[in-house]
Amino acid sequence: MGKTFEEIMDNLPKERRARIEKRGAEKLREYMTMQDIRKAVALTQVDIAEKLDVNQENISRLEKRSDMMLSTLNGYIEALGGKLNITVDIQGQTVSLMGLIEDAQEDLQLKHSPQRSKSEETHV
Repeated sequence: MGKTFEEIMDNLPKERRARIEKRGAEKLREYMTMQDIRKAVALTQVDIAEKLDVNQENISRLEKRSDMMLSTLNGYIEALGGKLNITVDIQGQTVSLMGLIEDAQEDLQLKHSPQRSKSEETHV
């Protein structure tokens, strides 16, 4: 019969075991859910809902989604007090995609802001 994972880990040198455990913890953090992140900063769904001016049920649904608009994700992360960073590593170069989010947010603001007439613009 083979050795268990615990037996293998117990037989490793302390330094090697510490490196493996550290890397395991890093990997777990990489795969945290939105709910895990919210709980890690000690906020409730109600707290986030208030910051985003939506109801708690919307936050519950949002946290269960696996696919959403970047602007939605960015708003959620900002409500947590964080900053979303999205990069692509390609051909040895790292490129930021944060301009996509900023452009999307500007488009949303333009769509939702009241249109002013030319006469209103000249009298401001």
